[in-house]
Amino acid sequence: MKNILYSVKRNSFILISALAIGGLASCSEDFLDVEPEGVGVGEDFFTTAEHARLAINSVYGNLREWNNIAFAHLAITTITSDNAAKGSVPGDAGFLDDFDNFTLTATEGQLNGYWNGQYQAINLTNQVLTNVPQITMDATEKERILAEAKFFRAYHYFNLVRAFGGVPLRLSVPVPGEQEDPATLNIPRSSAEEVYTQIIQDLTEAAADLPNRGAAERGRATQGAALGMLAKVQLYQRNWQEVINLANQIEGLGYGLVEDYYSIFRIAGEHNNESLFEIEAQTIPGNCGASNSQWAEVQGVRAQFGWGFVEPTEDLVNAYEEGDERLEATILFRGETTPEGDVINPNAPNPRYNQKAYVPSFITNECGYAKDQNVRILRFAEVLLMRAEAANELGDTQQALADLNRVRVRAGLDPIESASQEELRQIIWHERRVELALENGDRFFDLVRQGRAAEVLQAQGKQFTEGVNEAMPIPQQQIILSGGTLTQNPGY
Repeated sequence: MKNILYSVKRNSFILISALAIGGLASCSEDFLDVEPEGVGVGEDFFTTAEHARLAINSVYGNLREWNNIAFAHLAITTITSDNAAKGSVPGDAGFLDDFDNFTLTATEGQLNGYWNGQYQAINLTNQVLTNVPQITMDATEKERILAEAKFFRAYHYFNLVRAFGGVPLRLSVPVPGEQEDPATLNIPRSSAEEVYTQIIQDLTEAAADLPNRGAAERGRATQGAALGMLAKVQLYQRNWQEVINLANQIEGLGYGLVEDYYSIFRIAGEHNNESLFEIEAQTIPGNCGASNSQWAEVQGVRAQFGWGFVEPTEDLVNAYEEGDERLEATILFRGETTPEGDVINPNAPNPRYNQKAYVPSFITNECGYAKDQNVRILRFAEVLLMRAEAANELGDTQQALADLNRVRVRAGLDPIESASQEELRQIIWHERRVELALENGDRFFDLVRQGRAAEVLQAQGKQFTEGVNEAMPIPQQQIILSGGTLTQNPGY
């Protein structure tokens, strides 16, 4: 799906950075009056069904934007965890070491990039939700587009609230008059509870209006994607029965585990029966900026397939049980030969790389290192593990073991026959780690919600401060742009 740029009403609230939350009132607004070149303005946009399609397409395209998929995303979600170190070579992007070591401050640039990327996406969804209802078009298609926008607004707010805690809730595009009001633009942080409430509302409404998956939905948000994201949100809120109810709904839609774990992360395995949602990536010859993703390029074997960042830790290697087929599918070792026949450089700078980001050499390199690797955001295996965790917390050991063992047996491991509730809790948490490692950026946030981030990360030698580093600092640039309306997290 191409990343389509589109024009919007002159002087409308366009968020290209986090200025949408706090900065426009602080700066000259003359730049807002520049006439766009070569595109319609005023009433020329958000007037037809095609405009609605272009607008929602821009939301999908923004998923691959640098701040949402590369350094900022990987730094906050993965390099902070016990699954990966910075990687690459000493001195290259050394600022990422601050995330690895928890020595970052509020002025670190990737924090601002992550904030900007999420709010840019939220602005795009709000443009859809504000303007598309007024367009005369097929009612079913309109309903679908609005539901997709709600799904993605919830997705990006979930990213924000897990990283920063409470954040400003912007749910509409300011109308004329509001754009000149600093109090309207510089809104304060909502509480984390308020943000989660909005996320749950958006996902619930999206799930009600999105269709089930099918050939026409390949790459698009579906009912299964919305229900799966809602189940994860409820997991983080410890609403155990809701998690179980949602998982049951998802299973009723026909999702299941594929037989071969390795195949999930190959291009031929995109959108298989296990996939609830993926971020699309495909090189379009002659249009290198259109749809490929640097998520894979950034993590590929340095000077062979990519830049070499996000080095899997030895601790992650040791987390896999003997015979666990997921080890070879997750970690690419220096000097190995892949099933596709690529010999990994035995002299590569790092001993290990993310195999889930591996793009074989036979894939086109027209746009530099191959980038054709979808990012798996939600899979049915995670739904099973969420239901297992919720069932165990509610004392339903039989259901918890059944779901856990479906995932383990697929990985070539023996089933767990019995365990106490606490033992099973630890086993399920461990299973989440090895099943989802280096994939969707959950590990650090999992450790925080489980209440053991300090214990686990300090054991890895990280300078993690309990009571502080569970949340990232609010970017100082955003506090400045807000005129001091935004407040800093404790300890920063």
